[in-house]
Amino acid sequence: MAKRKAEATPVPGRYPVDLGEVELLRDLDRPAGWLLSMAGVPQSYVDLDDPTYLDFEYVRLMAVAIDVIDEGPLNVVHVGAGACTLPRYVATTRPGSRHIVVEPDAALVQLVRDQLRLKSVPRLKVRLADGRTGAAGLHDAWADLFVLDAFSGATMPLDLATAEYMGDVARVLKDTGTLLVNIADGKGLPFARRVVATVRGTFGHVALLAEPGILRGRRFGNLIVVASPAPLRLQDLTRRAAGGLTQARCLYEEDLVKFVAGAPPIKDGDAVIAPVPPAALFD
Repeated sequence: MAKRKAEATPVPGRYPVDLGEVELLRDLDRPAGWLLSMAGVPQSYVDLDDPTYLDFEYVRLMAVAIDVIDEGPLNVVHVGAGACTLPRYVATTRPGSRHIVVEPDAALVQLVRDQLRLKSVPRLKVRLADGRTGAAGLHDAWADLFVLDAFSGATMPLDLATAEYMGDVARVLKDTGTLLVNIADGKGLPFARRVVATVRGTFGHVALLAEPGILRGRRFGNLIVVASPAPLRLQDLTRRAAGGLTQARCLYEEDLVKFVAGAPPIKDGDAVIAPVPPAALFD
């Protein structure tokens, strides 16, 4: 019987990638925990021995939304997966799932393969493309789940926040599929309101998950949009979000209309001011 090839041990340090430089840091509290950051901004956290351990609050909220989807394997598109935290989570909690990861940085993908055991994630394919090109090349009605978690530094790329892009995402999703969008915003949440308005213009059923202080615009942080052509399990979302470690709120229907407060959807070519995090946020 052939011996199984020993898995390489990650090596902490700084590594050049196509879009700059990333740093790989060991978690001193968890032997198999690793943090990937770029320009001082944390991008991904993975526990190589326990893919169900989710360190970032916003990733835990995404997992809440995933866990309320009907049981069984999923076809998943991940735009901007970093170290592939969620593909690992879904592969573990829903065996048999298929994953397409869309990522433009080939050197980053190779780093995650070499250092963070990406090959251990079953049924995962990587397409080296930006989010717009990657989505355009996907089949109609293929995905049960579409995860949009792409960032340039601490900001969501504006071309992935437009009505035109949301229309392409809707094409890729099944009629019962779910879209998750990670947004970062600060005081007053002007960008988040416009993104939610954009998603509501395409999808008939939308909810928003976030920690109460972030929802009030009191501090910079992440908000998760959950959307679908089909009705969402709003009671389950609300209960699980409130009962988790993050203790988040879930806004929907009239509360979400009030949140948007008449903000216009984002269209290709619109002038949009991207949110800028406080300088000390990641210190």
